[in-house]
Amino acid sequence: MKHYISYAKKILTGKARLTDKEKFSVIIYSVALVHLFLSVIFGYFRVLPLFIFNVVSVLTYLSCTQLIRREYFWPVYCITYFEIILHSFVTTIFIGWQFGFAQYIIALIPVGYYICYTMNTGHRKMGIATGSAFFATASFLSCKLLSFFTTSTYEHLMHTWELKLYIFNSFCTFIFLIAFSLIFISEIRITNAQLCHQNEILDKLASTDPLTGLYNRRSMDVFLTQALKADAGFSLVMCDIDNFKGINDTYGHDFGDIVLKEIAHITTQQVGSNGYVCRWGGEEILILVSSSAKETAGRIAENIRRNVANHVFELNNKWIHCTLTLGIAAYKDGDTVEETITNADYNLYQGKRSGKNKVVA
Repeated sequence: MKHYISYAKKILTGKARLTDKEKFSVIIYSVALVHLFLSVIFGYFRVLPLFIFNVVSVLTYLSCTQLIRREYFWPVYCITYFEIILHSFVTTIFIGWQFGFAQYIIALIPVGYYICYTMNTGHRKMGIATGSAFFATASFLSCKLLSFFTTSTYEHLMHTWELKLYIFNSFCTFIFLIAFSLIFISEIRITNAQLCHQNEILDKLASTDPLTGLYNRRSMDVFLTQALKADAGFSLVMCDIDNFKGINDTYGHDFGDIVLKEIAHITTQQVGSNGYVCRWGGEEILILVSSSAKETAGRIAENIRRNVANHVFELNNKWIHCTLTLGIAAYKDGDTVEETITNADYNLYQGKRSGKNKVVA
């Protein structure tokens, strides 16, 4: 019972997928429980052939648990499939069609599609499922035809339970169909959630720089295009780490990576919701400020410069200070994005020539 409660929580919450072992355990124990109940009923009415058949079925299903543990799922499915069909024929012969045992064959069709689709059956999965469905349909119709040509030996013993057993069999059939529909819906929900999560990861990988976590040039091109269409004006800030080659040569590339990542973090914090930060290339960072006012871009750039200059970069008990030089250019009507970037780059190198660790607008 604890297992059933655990499986039900997984299905209803849609937070976890049932494993193949869990799926087949649900099938085996559920069908075995139905046969156990039927063996009691047939034993009570002294329908010996059906009593023996259902007892043997219960023992067969219980032995299938060993196959499930070894992950031999296809033999378990085949045993269940043919046992249900055979059981329908046997009950029709001995007590008649009207008790509704053939309804279990109907449940085999959607369950067969589900099992074949979710298990590793290769490219033949739809063919196997469709073939199983046609065989189940033919078995159902054959069972009905058989009832016209046979005289039920024990029907008179169980006529008082005809309606009760029909309702019971109908109830069990619909419960199986509802359960597998819920499992199917749950798995679709989980699969969709996984796809969304994977798409988010792929989008992030495609739009960001793996080292710094900043946007890459591809993303910045999109933001620049959007800024042009918005026609609200913007400014660009080009940043370059002073003496970065010397840091790599002196302290190693691992230290250089630390410097890049921490400067990226400082820059992102200072820009906040005022724009976008992109690793433009090497040690260059390009900032898109969503304002054409140089004062806004200048304030952000100065805060970045000051925070970087005051920051201590440390790795393996080695620490250094580092500085940035920044060039600002506001977008002007009639200019292209490339011209604005060139203007910001020009101002950056003006700052480099005049002593570094500066903001030049």
